[in-house]
This record gives sequence, structure tokens and C-alpha cells, in this order.
Amino acid sequence: MNIIRHRLLGYGVDADWVELLAFIILITLITIVCIIANFITKQVIIRFLTHIIQKYKLQWGHLLLEQKVFRQLSHFVPAIIIYNFASTFPTYEKLIETMALSYILIVALSVINRLLSVFNAIYQTYEISKTKPIKGYIQVAKIIVITIGVILVIANLVGKSPMILLSGIGALSAIFMLVFKDSILGLVAGVQLSATDMVRMGDWIEMPKYGANGDVIDISLNTVMVQNFDRTVTMIPSYALISDSFINWRGMQESGGRRIKRALYIDISSIAFCTKEMIEHYQEIDILTDYIVAREYEIEEYNRVHEVDRSNIVNGRALTNIGVFRAYISQYIQRHPGIHQDMTLMVRQLAPGEHGLPIEIYAFANSIQWTVYESVQADIFDHLFAIAGEFGLRIFQSPAGSDFNMDKERI
Repeated sequence: MNIIRHRLLGYGVDADWVELLAFIILITLITIVCIIANFITKQVIIRFLTHIIQKYKLQWGHLLLEQKVFRQLSHFVPAIIIYNFASTFPTYEKLIETMALSYILIVALSVINRLLSVFNAIYQTYEISKTKPIKGYIQVAKIIVITIGVILVIANLVGKSPMILLSGIGALSAIFMLVFKDSILGLVAGVQLSATDMVRMGDWIEMPKYGANGDVIDISLNTVMVQNFDRTVTMIPSYALISDSFINWRGMQESGGRRIKRALYIDISSIAFCTKEMIEHYQEIDILTDYIVAREYEIEEYNRVHEVDRSNIVNGRALTNIGVFRAYISQYIQRHPGIHQDMTLMVRQLAPGEHGLPIEIYAFANSIQWTVYESVQADIFDHLFAIAGEFGLRIFQSPAGSDFNMDKERI
């Protein structure tokens, strides 16, 4: 400032204007220096670093570029220059230093937050991130950093010790608990979800209460994002996965088989004992031949040992068309190429009801792909619906208007 004053006086400038002109010239010079320093930092140094990272493909370097860490660091340069020139203006020195230091703190907070994001991105490149996501913890760390940073900035602006502000915040803890309720609940839920391995990235979960049925695509501090199969996205509060029930299909996906549990309903009035002609017809079915022979021998032995009078069909034991049909279904699914033979496989009869007698197939498809699973299931039941008539059985269905019209025409 003194040098500029002497120069201006040497040029014959009026003494009354020297102070103001010197002030303006100095501010202009500082501004030019800041602009030049910022230009060199961004256009030379950052470009050089970017070139090095891209040329040598430095590990994680592209993440630093994507988060613009270097560009954010460049903001330190003009702030430091202004801070160092504060003593040039004795009258405003304290104010300039305070504002410059506050700006430096804000930039530092931004850099730390970006570095935390980079750390999370690096962590997500490892397989463990799918089972132990840390995004929630990163968000908590960001909240802590921002909270501390805000306290330091305010303390710097008001010229008070940060400890005084912290003691005041202690008195406002109840308010903070209310404001950050969701974040606190989310943090606790995140710890529990991670510790118990309840949900991972990529898991198929189903939560009807929130209309969620799809794959987990993101786990954050407050929410779990689920992309439903209709391509919509559902946001579920993290703590809801702890407090409410949901279905995780991971076990099915890892097992390699998907359960088929469906019944066809038989008209009870079509169930009957097998006649000799029916048994001969069933013996001609390849997958039933051995079964019919073995069962006929077993039944004849039982009736012979117990001297059963078979002149009445009610006496003793006899085959029924529904029993033979169940055996056929069992043999059929055991031979089906789409059924997992190492998992539970059975054909069972459920309690009869107003819709007839349910014959349920309980088995597992050998593929977890949805389209393959549905194809296997449909293929089995297409065949069974078509073949039921061969056993003298009728599939039950509620009568429609056309059925009543047909009955009237017959009458």
C-alpha cells in the first residue's frame, strides 16, 4: 500500500485522492492475482493431473475426477491469497481474515464430503459391498462433518469458542432428536440390517405394505430403494425393514430352484373305483405300467390273505381313478426335465371343499428365472388338464351362463 501511495504521489496525483486510488488499485491487483492463480490451478495443474490419471489409468483416479475433488481443492488458492493480503488493510484486516477463513472451512467441508463419496464408490467395487453396504455410515459421517463444520464456521464468524456453541447444542438435543429422528432410526436400522444380513444389494424383496416387489438397488441412511418388476421404484424407510415383516427371496435365488405349489380341482362326483377295463387301459400308459402291476399284486395279496369277497366292490381294497391319477402326476413330474429332482417333490391331496378335491403339486423348478419357471409350471398343468379325462376325472370350474344355456337346450 505504501509503495502504491508513493508511486501515485510521484506521478503528481492529488493527495486527497491517493488513499482511495491506492485502495482501488490494490484490490484490483489482488483480484487479478486471485484470478491468475485460480486459472493456473484449474487450467494447468488440474488438467495436468487429469492427463496423468487418464494416461496411466491410475486406480481410483477417475473417481476423484468424477467427484471433482481437484477442482474443489483449487478454491483454496484464492482464499489463501486473500487471507495473506488481509494485513494490507489494517482497518478491515479482522473482517477479511474471518471471511476468508470461513470460506476455507466451507471448501474443506466440501472436499471431505467428496472424499467420503469417493471412499464409498471405491468400497462398492468390492464384492463385500453387496452384503455389507456402508452408504448409510458414509451419510452419518457426512452429517457429523457438516455439523462440526457449521459449528466451526459460526464460531469463526461470531468470534467465539466452538465449545460455547457445543454446550448450547447440548441444551437443544431434544430438538435435534426430533429433527434427525428419521436419520437416527435409519442409522440404527442400517446397523441391524448389516449385522443380521437381512438385506443386500440385488436382493429380491417383497413388502406389500409399501407396494414393493422387486430388486434392492440402493441402501442409504434413511431409505431402501426397490425397483419393482413393472420398472417403478419404491422407497422404503430403512427402519420399516426392522419393524415390519417382509419377504426376502434370496434363499430361493441361492438354492437354484423355485417352488411350484399349485393345485388342480377335481369334480368329486367323477371319482370312482377302477373297473377291469380301466386298469387295462392304465397299464398301456408307459409311466404307469410298473405302478399298476405292483399295486394290483399288492391289492390281490391283501384281499387273498384276508379272504375278502370281491363280488361286492365295496369289500376289500381296490384302485381308484383319483389314486391312479395322483401316481401318474408323481411319475410325470419326476421325469419332467424342468423339475429339480434333488428338492422336495410330492403330489398331495388337500381337504375337499366347495370347489372340489384339490390335488396339489409341490415341487421346485430347476431354474430361478421367472420366464423359465412360469413356462415349466404352465407346461405341467397344460398336460394335466388335458390328460385328466383319460382317467375318467373332470376338472371342476364354477358354471358360467353358457353352461346353464346348454343345460336348458338339453332339456
